[in-house]
Amino acid sequence: MLNRKSRRWRRKPMRLGEPAKMQAAINITPLVDVVLVLLIIFMVMAPQMRKGPDVNVPHTTKPANQGDERGRILVSIDDAGRLWVDDRQVAAENFGEALRNAVGSEADPKVVIRGDAKLNFREVRQVMAAIEQSGFHGAGLIAKPVGARGE
Repeated sequence: MLNRKSRRWRRKPMRLGEPAKMQAAINITPLVDVVLVLLIIFMVMAPQMRKGPDVNVPHTTKPANQGDERGRILVSIDDAGRLWVDDRQVAAENFGEALRNAVGSEADPKVVIRGDAKLNFREVRQVMAAIEQSGFHGAGLIAKPVGARGE
């Protein structure tokens, strides 16, 4: 009896050319760590990945909730008065067509204007009128709270 047990527990020396014993257990702890780190990185970087040019939006004392970004068309007006639809610069004469193209198959598109703080209200109002003439009803304005550094 003792002889059988000692044989069972004895290890054979590994010979050259023999495959090693495969280990079937997978350690998922490093995988979970990597996934959580990537999740944190994407959560931090998502607000930085916005469409359109850099625009210094005006400050307000209490801006309303900016809403969900899905299903909205972002119209940006930079400090030089150039128009952008989402991330493409558009000439003023092609603005309405570019807006209609940006809608795609969206059932209820929302147009949101992000105008530079240096612009006159007249320029922003002209863009609002062009949006209305293109067949969209109403437009939202993006602002940031007083004292906020980034957008």
